[in-house]
Amino acid sequence: MSEQTTPAVQPRVATQQVLGQAGRRGPLRYGERVQVTDSKGRKHTFVLDPGGYFQSQRGSFYHRDVVGRDEGTVITTESGHELLLLRPLLADYVLSMPRGAQVVYTKDAGQIIAFADIFPGARVLEAGVGSGALTMSLLSAIGEGGHLLSIERRHDFAAIAASNVDAWFGRHHPAWELRTGDFADVVAAHVAEASVDRVVLDMLAPWENVDAAARALVPGGVFLAYVATVPQLSRTVEALRHSRRFTEPESWESAVRNWHVDGLAVRPDHRMVAHTGFLISARRLAADSAPLTRKRLPARGAYDDAGFWTIEDVGERTSTDRKVRRVLRDCRAKQPEDATPVQPGLPEPQEPEHE
Repeated sequence: MSEQTTPAVQPRVATQQVLGQAGRRGPLRYGERVQVTDSKGRKHTFVLDPGGYFQSQRGSFYHRDVVGRDEGTVITTESGHELLLLRPLLADYVLSMPRGAQVVYTKDAGQIIAFADIFPGARVLEAGVGSGALTMSLLSAIGEGGHLLSIERRHDFAAIAASNVDAWFGRHHPAWELRTGDFADVVAAHVAEASVDRVVLDMLAPWENVDAAARALVPGGVFLAYVATVPQLSRTVEALRHSRRFTEPESWESAVRNWHVDGLAVRPDHRMVAHTGFLISARRLAADSAPLTRKRLPARGAYDDAGFWTIEDVGERTSTDRKVRRVLRDCRAKQPEDATPVQPGLPEPQEPEHE
């Protein structure tokens, strides 16, 4: 009797020939992601499929009825409602994509790109991939001539991020390398000393990896960390100072508030995107140099060993394992043929041979 083999599951989405948004110009096509906006501002994002059918409170249509139309087309449904058709921008995609971990919002991602000076061709080291939101901005900035090594502790989060990033660019980005494991271990195994231009950390305890980041960065390279709480901000800044291998750290947050403009009725919106996180930035010093002497002494009582706290005091909000498994299953179903591999940060341990 011949052995039966299980056929391999084929990806549902074809590989995009031209990377990213540059490959999605012209009329709308099957396999592309489209964003539908109604008159109330509600947005729906989905992939155009030959047998697809869109349905909402504001009307419905078959996907075949909008394929071939230009972006920016407004259609009127049978119910008399107007719907706007556009390809989603990266900011739209980040809010609609599947997520296993909290994403870095566009207002912070934009500042990370600007203040870390992520340039075309840059060699960047990223840790804490999460759902891949910041990764997409970093890859867009460095282009195909750069290199981004992303490190994520959890394999399931890394797999979700790989699917989201591949779906946005339409295929595996040639400048991207994704590995799992502890940041310090992966850097020691895969990153040469003084070979990285920028280090961007989005993790629970970035202060634990200041030494590893300093080893990887070139002189003058930028260290930038994104943290959510005041204790994390304090620990990271002090770790950078105590290492004596970085310039004086700078830290800040940003808030974004939209405005309502209708004739003479101009006022700020009642809701706003306020605190999402703090950004901390510093530059790598030359190997034979020490930081500038601080002329302003710390305030009395600023340093108190009695106030020491542990990682557990910070807390970390993560999705349940059940939700992560569901998101991962949905993500794998939409991966392109040229999917990004999730590589282990360290070689797998070999079991001893038994005689």
